Parts: sequence; structure tokens; C-alpha cells
Amino acid sequence: MTHDHDLVLKPTARQTEAALNPPPGRTGGDLVVETLQGLGATTVFGLPGQHALGMFDALRRSSLSYVGLRVENNAGFAADAYGRITGEAAPLLLSTGPGALMSLAALQEAAAASAPVLAIGSQVPSAGLGGGRHGYLHELRDQQASFRDIVKSVHTARTASQIPSAIADAWRSALTAPHGPVWVEIPQDVLLAETLLPVVTAMDATPEDVLPRPELTALAAHLLAGAERPAIIAGGGVVRSDAAGKLLALAERLDAPVVTTFGGKGAFPWEHPLSLQSWLEDRHTTDFLEDADVLLVVGSGLGELSSNYHTFAPRGRVIQVEADAGKLEANHAGIGIHADARLALSALLETVPERPDPAAAERVGAVLAKVRERIAAQDRTEEQQLLAAVREALPDTSPSFWDMTILAYWAWSAFDARQPNTMHSAQGAGGLGYGFPAALGAAAADPSRPVLAVSGDGGAMYSIAELATARQYGLPVTWLIVDDGGYGILREYMTDAFGEATGTELARPDFVALAESFGVPAVRTAPETLAADLAKALAEPGPSVVVLPALLRMFAPTHL
Repeated sequence: MTHDHDLVLKPTARQTEAALNPPPGRTGGDLVVETLQGLGATTVFGLPGQHALGMFDALRRSSLSYVGLRVENNAGFAADAYGRITGEAAPLLLSTGPGALMSLAALQEAAAASAPVLAIGSQVPSAGLGGGRHGYLHELRDQQASFRDIVKSVHTARTASQIPSAIADAWRSALTAPHGPVWVEIPQDVLLAETLLPVVTAMDATPEDVLPRPELTALAAHLLAGAERPAIIAGGGVVRSDAAGKLLALAERLDAPVVTTFGGKGAFPWEHPLSLQSWLEDRHTTDFLEDADVLLVVGSGLGELSSNYHTFAPRGRVIQVEADAGKLEANHAGIGIHADARLALSALLETVPERPDPAAAERVGAVLAKVRERIAAQDRTEEQQLLAAVREALPDTSPSFWDMTILAYWAWSAFDARQPNTMHSAQGAGGLGYGFPAALGAAAADPSRPVLAVSGDGGAMYSIAELATARQYGLPVTWLIVDDGGYGILREYMTDAFGEATGTELARPDFVALAESFGVPAVRTAPETLAADLAKALAEPGPSVVVLPALLRMFAPTHL
């Protein structure tokens, strides 16, 4: 009989020698960076602060690449994008109190979008922990409490020996489906104290698989095989689990029409005969999905944006595959399958027989024709032309990051992402300022291809400081700023609801001159020259800015 302890590897003579004679001058901060290296991290994001200096000093003794942003929230957005692009947990190093708290909006977006971010923050010295009021700089009564409602898990290392295990546990949590942000905190004195502990080597923090229950996938396969009008809603879980190929295979086997959520852009080929694209804010699409006798929802919680603002009322059987157990049947009753999207689709493909339906593509075409007719009747030609210009200029393999701005809201429904995991936005939590710093994180992950960021002038002002970051690291990000002189969508909402808008009009700088003052090339464009100006900027190395003065309008909603 083999026992678990029989499988423990015995150290080699060299490992024993290294453990007995660790290099001098190491601190708790070194244990942090050694653990990250042992877990496979290569790049960290962050911003130094007094209590966190032990971590930052240790960085120079490591092989980790550091990308420092100018605002902690922007550093969080950059780590979020790095995690989305690579599928790895992105380390984010932060200081105590104000520095840590500045990251909360970014971590909320990471949580909503299931982006794996490993946030490691410092704490006041150990003597100040426990809720007493000692008067330390940046002191909070309970710093963890500020993060506990946002992140997947919270981890504390109160001694140097606890650091590797705490970080490894957090890493495993961040990368277990559904991915998400996690929080680790370590007191200042623990980070600064010298340690005689051995150098941390390879760490095993393999995430757990979230496997579907076989009796549920068997029932789902039976229902799909016998359906007369099956349909599929594909969400962000399909993209995150790299399951686009399996989704395509299942849809073609069933001849089932597929609509992708805004978080699932690129999960299904846009021009495929079975593709309903992403027109979820449209009553024609909603009606079609309601008419399905079996609706398979994969990797989506069917929240507000994915349900036409909760007006969607399915009449058929709903099968929901979701790695986040809290989202199962949260909005619609059905067969809830708690599983990673890729594993569940694999199980269905092993069971579901072919179900030919020659009329399926014709029904999809009829719905899309109605959608186009509705949009054409609203005189929104310029908005569609601008999206077409962006699509023309952007290479198919280049990722794009969209802030909360009118052109992005159009893109959610109307932009062809062409490849999975190439279009991202802040639609999870809906905070401003995401686009540019997130694009910097994606460029740090893969600097071999250009990255596009899209912001309005209001959202751009959240991130202007990161022009310095883009220049400092030479990151290949082109930033398209659509300048309409204010918070355009709020102006539209308030005017429609109250007859006039309040607090939406903004003074703003000359964005071209401002970018150039950072040493970043910039150009002012127009709708008719946007495609050419964007393509030129994207083709040049390093960062660039393209400013488009334009007053855009949204297409009329159908949920009111």
C-alpha cells in the first residue's frame, strides 16, 4: 500500500546544502518575490508605499519584471487585463491603507469579470494589528474587511514562514474557476525582517477543476437532443476557459443558434450561419431566445446586460452551466450545472447526437435582418461607420480594451471581436477609467502586437497619468479618445429622463498637446480619416493617442 507521505520527494544533496546555507541579507520581502517566481509569475504590477518597501526592495534581487503605474486603481486594471490575456494570476503589489483602498474599484471589476488578480498588500507593523487604535500611518481598524466583500478570498501572513503558503493558497484560489481577485496582506515588520529561511523553490498551487456532475450533463444532453428549437447563450466563461472550439462543435452538432454576451465577445464566429452575434439589447433577439424550447446558457449568470435589463422571460427549459455557484439559477430557474464551461461542453460533446436543422440558419438570418432594420430606422449611421473604421484598422489578433463610453456600448452589441479573448471592457462592474491602464497591462503581457484602448473624454481623465507609464515602458498601446465634452451617456440618460442634464459637462485639456507633453505622439482625427489614422498609429512602435471629436448617440433601447 502506498501512503501519501511515501510520495513526498526527498531533497537532493544540492537542495539540502542550499537550504542549510541560504544567501545572506534576505527579508520577508524576498520570500514574497521568491514565492511568486516559484509559482511561475514573470511580471508584477503595483505602486510602492512606505509599509510595502520590503517587497519592492526584494524585486531588484529577483528576475520578475515590474510595471509601475501612477495610481493604484490603474495598476489594478492593468493586472486585471494581464490576467485576462494570459490566464495567469497577475501579481499586484500595494501599500497599506490609502494605497490599498485605491485599488478597490479595479478589484471589483476583476471580480465581476472573473479576472485572476493576486493582490498583495502590506499592513501596519504587527503590534498595530487586532483592532486597537495605535496611531500608525495608514492604520485601519480592519483592512481585510474592506476587501472581503469584493475578492474571492483573503489571506494573511503574520510571520515570515507563513508567506509562501499564504501566497500559494491565494494563487490557487485566484485560478480556480471562476477566476477572480484575491487579497494577501503582510505586516511591514514581517516584510523588512531578515530571514534565515531557505530560498523558496517551485511551489505547487495547482487550481482545482470544477467538474460537472455526470447525471446533470446526461439530462442536459437528452433535452438538447430532443429539442425542436434549441438555442445557446455563450458568456465570458466560454472565453476564460478557452472553450470556443468546443462551443462551435456543439452548436454545429445541434444546429443551435448562438448569441454571445458582452463578456463573451469572440466566443463564437461572428459571421457563422448560426451566429445571432451579440444583439442582446434588442427585443427581436430576446423574443427569439424566449421562444427556444431548450436554452443552454454557458458561462453566464444572465445578469442585467445579458437579459435585456431583466425583461428576458424564457418559456422553455433552461440549462445553465456556470463555475460560480452563486450565479446558478440566480435569475432564472432551470437545471443548474456547477462546472467550468470547457469541462461541461466536453461532457456534452461526448453524449449529444447530431441534430440536423436546415431551418436554423434561416431563422437566425431573419432575426438579424429585423435587428438591422430597427437600427437603420434610427439614423445612427456615423456610430456604425466609426465602429467599422475601428474594425478595419485593428489587426485581428490585437486585443482591445473599452472604457464605459458610448462607442463601447455600441461595440458590445455591434463589434466583431473576430477571435476569442481579444475584446474586453469594464462592463462587469461598470467603473470609469478602465480602458487605457488595462491596455497597458495587456501590452505588458505581449508587447509583440499593438493594443487598442477606447475611452471617452470623461473616462480618459481618470487615466491621464498613465501616459507617463506608457512612455516609460514603451508599451505599444494606441489610445482612441472620443471627445464629446462630457459624460456623454449620462448626458443622454438625464436629458431623456428629466429634460436636461446636470453635472455632465466637462472642461478638458487639449488631449493632443497633453499627450505630446508626455512624449507620446498624438493626432486629432475625424470620422472620415479615423481608419487611416488609427491604422498608422497602431503600426508604429510604442504608445500613441488618437483624438476624435464627436458627439455620438446610442441606439434606442427596447427594454423600456
